[in-house]
Amino acid sequence: MNTEPSGLLLVDKPAGMTSHDVVDKIRRITKQRTVGHAGTLDPFATGLLLVAVGREATKELSKFVGLDKTYEATICLGKASATFDTEGPISDAPCPTVTIDELMTAMKKQVGDILQMPPMHSAIKIDGKKLYELARAGKDIERPARPVTIHSFELVDGPEEEVEAQTKLELPTSIKAKIHCGSGTYIRAMARDLGEALGTAGYLTALRRTSIGPFTIDKSAKLDQLSAENWVDHSLPPVLPLSSN
Repeated sequence: MNTEPSGLLLVDKPAGMTSHDVVDKIRRITKQRTVGHAGTLDPFATGLLLVAVGREATKELSKFVGLDKTYEATICLGKASATFDTEGPISDAPCPTVTIDELMTAMKKQVGDILQMPPMHSAIKIDGKKLYELARAGKDIERPARPVTIHSFELVDGPEEEVEAQTKLELPTSIKAKIHCGSGTYIRAMARDLGEALGTAGYLTALRRTSIGPFTIDKSAKLDQLSAENWVDHSLPPVLPLSSN
């Protein structure tokens, strides 16, 4: 009979750590080798990471990987990044005249079931090689667009109702957006595509995942809050109804 503690941890990942770094730290805290996560966050990103500890919990991970996710994103328009985030070199981009109406129209065009070109700096494999490995070698290869679902792409703290749709944005500028999307969506690619739709470039300057299915960031724990003595108290049952909060 398996008596090892097992559960699902909702972790608020800090910036500067990979998802694998978080898993390694949880291994050290829990003193268990069987630890996994349900959906990678880029190193520069923060927010909710589901981490399963113990055999019983990790067996349930496949139920959580495909859940919808919600993000808060800050997008710089009018500048370009080779990686579409703060990790890559930043360069100037064209700065055409863009109105609020044009911005919101471009955002709405990404909503729905769409085909999205994954970034070269991603872990997708083509002919057995990860794209980011090819990108680091200076290669940019053709790759198939992938179907993804964007439920909503909306401005946060956007223009007030009395601001006219033809109000012009001065590029470069940053916007804050809330995104609700299906699994497999690249938020960096959304920033890239938004910039291209407006005749310029775009990249993420900040990204925070706030929910995964029914799990929300307000129920999460920071890594420095977890210890060998209390991690079980912070964990959820490994078999949890997906409709629960």
